[in-house]
Amino acid sequence: MKYPMNVIAGVSVLLSSPVMSSSFSPAVFGRATTTPSANFSNEGAKNGERMTLLLRGGSEDDSSNSINSAVNGGGGVALSAVSNGGEAEETANAPSTTTSSSSTKAKGVGPNAPPPGLIRRLFPKFPWHELPNYLTYARCISIPIFLGLSYYPVIMPNRAPVLSLLFALASITDWFDGFLARRWDVTSPFGAFLDPVADKLMVSTALIVLAGRYGGICAIPAAIIMAREVGVSALREWMAQRGARDSVKVGMQGKVKTALTMVSITLMLLVPEGVGLESVGWTKYLGVLGVGGAGNVVEGVVNDGFAAVLGPSLMMLFASAVVTITSGSVYFRAAAPALMGKE
Repeated sequence: MKYPMNVIAGVSVLLSSPVMSSSFSPAVFGRATTTPSANFSNEGAKNGERMTLLLRGGSEDDSSNSINSAVNGGGGVALSAVSNGGEAEETANAPSTTTSSSSTKAKGVGPNAPPPGLIRRLFPKFPWHELPNYLTYARCISIPIFLGLSYYPVIMPNRAPVLSLLFALASITDWFDGFLARRWDVTSPFGAFLDPVADKLMVSTALIVLAGRYGGICAIPAAIIMAREVGVSALREWMAQRGARDSVKVGMQGKVKTALTMVSITLMLLVPEGVGLESVGWTKYLGVLGVGGAGNVVEGVVNDGFAAVLGPSLMMLFASAVVTITSGSVYFRAAAPALMGKE
């Protein structure tokens, strides 16, 4: 009977190895007869593992590592030498050493989110994936607070800086919640709906308050801005029904318009009550539009604020109205083929 050459070579290596000589030494058998049966089984398993690994061309270090893994309950490796043309077959049941990605990410964030930073590690139980929605909710809640503080209490010397700060914080959350949603790869249908609505409600409320204080010079750009928002929102909804919403998605001009509007409103709210349009030199050329804006004035009460920003903030509001018209026209031109029934 002829044996394959690789089997003969494997047996030769086995017989010449120090493992084989130590396995059949009297000392080994002496220890085996004086130890419990469980230990004898373990020792036999170790020797069997050494023989199998060496037949497959493994080294003494390989056999030691495999045996330690099997005996210590680490999910051992089952090996079998198959005399099928001298080929060996290996079946591995060892546990995976790959670290789960979920252990390095906060619960609820998307798969593309970066590893948690310092603050997220300090508060691991906080639902960080809900923070963008919380910011949107806070912006909605600030609208009635802003409206109430615009008129009450009647005597409120620091009304201007308080209203300006409140509107500025709401404007910052409009950017910040979108930034966090993109960074953490989290979205929700309700958040996607409420975020632009909260933005428009806050801006519209502030514009109405300012138009009531300063009259036509503020009411005209406010009407242009609000009319554009209604028209573009309706256009986007209609295009979405046709499956072509991407053709009217927010562009750079729209972002510039939003930034100009929010900055101009923030500055106008800083102007204290009692400072009218007469304090701005160029408003005298506007006729009836350049009169008014004193607001609630109480005798003996000095209101806080920055009167010098009224002129620049009015100019920014007019610039925002111009960009509002141009950016709105871009959206309607993009949707013109669908509106005219040409596609």
